[in-house]
Amino acid sequence: MTTNKLPTRRVEFVLDLMCAHSYVGFTRLSRAARRYRDRGGEVQVVFRPFQVVPDAPAEGGPLYDVHKEVFGEEDARAIAADTSFGAADGIEAHFDKAVHVNTFEAHRLLAAASAQGRGEQMAERLFRAYLTDGLNIGDADTLRRLAAETGVEPVTGGAEELRARLAEVRRDGVTSVPLFLFDTGRTISGAQPQDAFRTALEAPVGTV
Repeated sequence: MTTNKLPTRRVEFVLDLMCAHSYVGFTRLSRAARRYRDRGGEVQVVFRPFQVVPDAPAEGGPLYDVHKEVFGEEDARAIAADTSFGAADGIEAHFDKAVHVNTFEAHRLLAAASAQGRGEQMAERLFRAYLTDGLNIGDADTLRRLAAETGVEPVTGGAEELRARLAEVRRDGVTSVPLFLFDTGRTISGAQPQDAFRTALEAPVGTV
């Protein structure tokens, strides 16, 4: 008796760690990947960095202030009070506590974690630190603590490589995230339903 082994799948995930929709998309991809792995397959998630606001301040500041400037005080208050975002996916969102900050150093930590085989765990912890815990994911001490929690060795170097990868993503024409590129040939833009990720993982190569 023979069994059909599920093929290994590779997914390039273009993200920003300060993007709430990237968090939702990652959560749905993770659940679809867990199901695929439970059936005996393998999924390789390759993180490609993107910065929605590349000139965001390194010291950080309240996300509320950014929303107030862009949308006005009434809408900023509504966003801060909204706890429904991501709830259906088990995400606890606290926009009222979120710190708007440059994500370069967080991406650098994620790259280091990926090199150590803990990229998915680190990505989840960074997303949760930003949107749930209200932590400053640009702060060096905070990142060291999150790395230790996740079993990742401290970041050393990698800045120039990260700049090159950020530039590469821009050259590829990416203007918004999340974006998921599957080796089956399928592309998912935005936080699509979990079934879309499951279908993309299970589709034969070359189908769209």
